[in-house]
Amino acid sequence: MPDAADSRYPGYDVLAKWDTPSWNEPTRRVIARRLAIRDEPQFFSWGEWATLQAICARIVPQPAGRPAIPVAGLVDHKLQSGHGDGYRDARLPDLREAWRCGLKALDAEAARAHGRSFCRLEPEQQDALLRQAEAGKLSHPAWSGMPPHLFFKACLLRDIVQAYYAHPTAWSEIGFGGPASPRGYVRMGFDRRDPWEAAEAREEGAAAALVRRRNRRVG
Repeated sequence: MPDAADSRYPGYDVLAKWDTPSWNEPTRRVIARRLAIRDEPQFFSWGEWATLQAICARIVPQPAGRPAIPVAGLVDHKLQSGHGDGYRDARLPDLREAWRCGLKALDAEAARAHGRSFCRLEPEQQDALLRQAEAGKLSHPAWSGMPPHLFFKACLLRDIVQAYYAHPTAWSEIGFGGPASPRGYVRMGFDRRDPWEAAEAREEGAAAALVRRRNRRVG
């Protein structure tokens, strides 16, 4: 994985734990399945997919210098697999229906306001529509009675952010050690870390090279 110069955890790659005592075989299987998810639609139509990709780019813009996390693919996979969260707001339809309705409605709002589909809008226009959805200020009939602010909070924002931070690339980005199986976490106090967790650049001050070496030995 590329090591961005301004990385908070220089030299750290959570996948270096693959064959270490940090992870057992069941853990490796789960992570391997997640890494195999491709950034292409299985559940959504191509039109819905274009809208979803545009939304993901606004909600979790990704840094240059490292492989992109397939956020839209992870959301699509969740819906295709039928693995829900085990609960939903009673004011919302089924998760898959809510997503289809929400994407259709955002496209309809974009067309009404700007004469183009959501994915063809300028980034500032996309942000403005998403903020209006968050505030519940959209009202196109395509919402079919689904509250825009609930869709934004309980479906769009939650699923996209969860997808991003469920991926090992994001774990490396935030210094997360991944699943604690079988090793577990021991030093649970504030601002303490186990020896096999990532070190932050700030811990060693100007000695970034030392932090980088330390993080490349993390297992």
